[in-house]
Amino acid sequence: MSSFNLCSLQYGFINSCLQSLVMEKFGQETWNKLSSLPGVQDTFMTYTVYDDILTLSLVQEACSLLDISADVFLKLFGEHFFMFCKQAGYDTMLRTLGGNLVEFIGNLDALHNYLALSYQEMNAPSFRVEMTDDGKMLLHYYSDRKGLYHIVPGIMEAVGRDFFNSKVTMVVVNQSEEDERTGKKEHVVFLVKQTIQTSEVSVCDCMYMVCFYIYLVLSDFPQETLFRRMRDRCVSLAGEKSGWDLIRAAVLSEKGSLQFTFSPCYPEKLWMEEKAFCNAFPFHIVFDKNLKVKQTGVNIQKFVPGLRARDATVDHYFTIVHPQVTFTIENIMKYINTQFVLKSYKEKHTTLKLRGQMLWMDSLGCMLYLCSPKLRSLQELQDVGLHLADLAQHDVTRDLVLLNQQRLAEMELTNQLERKKEELRILSHHLEAEKEKTETLLYAMLPRHIANQLKDGKSVEAGEFEVCTILFSDVVTFTNICAACEPIRIVHMLNSMYSRFDRLTNIHDVYKVETIGDAYMVVGGVPVPTKTHAHRVANFALGMRIAAKQVTNPVTDKPIQIRVGLHTGPVLAGVVGEKMPRYCLFGDTVNTASRMESHGVPDHIHLSASTYSELKNAEFDIQERGNIEVKGKGQMTTYFLQGNLFMSEDCIMGKETGQMCLYRDDVHGQNKKAFSFILEPDTDGRSGIEQRDTSSDGVIVPCPSRLDTITPFAWDITMPYETNEDTSNTPANHFNSKLCVLF
Repeated sequence: MSSFNLCSLQYGFINSCLQSLVMEKFGQETWNKLSSLPGVQDTFMTYTVYDDILTLSLVQEACSLLDISADVFLKLFGEHFFMFCKQAGYDTMLRTLGGNLVEFIGNLDALHNYLALSYQEMNAPSFRVEMTDDGKMLLHYYSDRKGLYHIVPGIMEAVGRDFFNSKVTMVVVNQSEEDERTGKKEHVVFLVKQTIQTSEVSVCDCMYMVCFYIYLVLSDFPQETLFRRMRDRCVSLAGEKSGWDLIRAAVLSEKGSLQFTFSPCYPEKLWMEEKAFCNAFPFHIVFDKNLKVKQTGVNIQKFVPGLRARDATVDHYFTIVHPQVTFTIENIMKYINTQFVLKSYKEKHTTLKLRGQMLWMDSLGCMLYLCSPKLRSLQELQDVGLHLADLAQHDVTRDLVLLNQQRLAEMELTNQLERKKEELRILSHHLEAEKEKTETLLYAMLPRHIANQLKDGKSVEAGEFEVCTILFSDVVTFTNICAACEPIRIVHMLNSMYSRFDRLTNIHDVYKVETIGDAYMVVGGVPVPTKTHAHRVANFALGMRIAAKQVTNPVTDKPIQIRVGLHTGPVLAGVVGEKMPRYCLFGDTVNTASRMESHGVPDHIHLSASTYSELKNAEFDIQERGNIEVKGKGQMTTYFLQGNLFMSEDCIMGKETGQMCLYRDDVHGQNKKAFSFILEPDTDGRSGIEQRDTSSDGVIVPCPSRLDTITPFAWDITMPYETNEDTSNTPANHFNSKLCVLF
């Protein structure tokens, strides 16, 4: 598409240019905001027609977002439009339009007419140059859409700068509803000022170039004599002129030798018969000032026989399509240098379009319209009822129709490829979204690194963990609740409770192993070893107890009670099964943790001696229970975890705001700190609160004297489940599975 097809905003090329402008000048983030508008796509297809409203809304939103006026943005768009189309392969086509700016503008309409053969829905603007008596250049701009004329100065300035090494400035001198054009279209008149930007050339360079030029033209002159003559001439003019003006003046001074003029020779009479002319130019019309038809070509008579009538007028059978002016001899004279497109009124169910040149014959007082049928393809040739034989042998319309037929086929193929590419992009996007859903579900069932190994087709070997902390919990009197309630209410209760527990696993970074009925099992330090495994699980247990109070017993309508048991020790972990692989824990530690839960007390957190050893110096409130008989274990000294002395309930539940992590870890065997307080530094660069590490246990404890000044923290929680903190009877999407944990 032409870079000057300003109003063919229906095509995707225009929207692609707008997207390129925003991304190049204002960044990807700005375009992402604009692309969120309804109907805006990530990519626009070149040959697809889009609604004007989409493009105009993009311009308006861009101006609002960037806080710039529409005038400035449209001018910037015009400059970018020119460069964008050069990069799209239209550079050579544009450079050949004219040798100067006036010729360039004068051929824009012809270029649009040519491009309309391929872009049938094009509705391009029209340009006309008018030279005033005092030598000023006026550019008339006609458009079917209002408010876009600010694009024109941006394009013309870029053209002058890039093609003609000149600075172009344009000022609006008139803006009105155009009475000449049908439909009252917008007409804007610009005053154009063009300043040639010449580079300074030294006198010696001027002499050399001038003498070399003249020596080539007048080779019979002795080179030495010629050089001396031109040197004197350049020196005499150097004070008055510079650069190329100096060269031009020196060359033109040799009028007798260098100035060549051409004068055409016309015959005294036209050596051509009327019949031969009408056959040689089968599509032409001659009409007078009153639009009365005087002469027509043979083939145009065949398709519009009414033109042969004695008093026929051309406006009775044709209307002017381009330029869009009323059919008067005055308007035609005003656009005499423009290609005219005429359309016949419907005759015999067909409409004939003609395009060609208007020539005024002053001695006869008549206008000659020398034209050819306007056709895009062989199909249109057939629809009109024409054959290639009806076109004159010298008429290039023959070749144009055949070439454009191939061009249209290539465009259709390109359009199909673009559509397929867009469909593949959308399918790829949907596939990526589905892949993320699948991975989310997979990572909820298996540890991430284990799942990635299975996805890659690798076998996962069982691993031994020297130390970890395992937690079991169950609901007190769960059997009685099941006997007294409908199953759906039990499901709602468990779902509400487990959703809260699952959220806590993200907060304290512990791994959920499984749920079996009302039993809930998590582990700290597996599958990723961590020094603070016991502290994480302990805080998680405290959070479970708080969360359980928010879930209602469907029988009593009171908060449910849970028993929690913790034990620390070694385990063996690995993936079992192929059809539904599960990450399982094996060892006596699992059995002992289960015994801590079953021998616990409602609404209490029961600790074994090994877990107590991990927590005793970590600022937890722990009460000794004493020796108890544990099934299969005999006498054991156990403890109750009452709370955390330096963490509030909101902190444990992850409800406070701020930027502070709970744990600082040294990964076993690596001595690598993985977590630490993240606080805003004071002006002296130190942390905003005092910290102390208690016995190298990995838990960061703030100084009690500064406890009230701690900045609240916020947790980065990715919730894999839907939860509702306000009700216990709302079901959520809970991906529960059934796994037998081997003890």
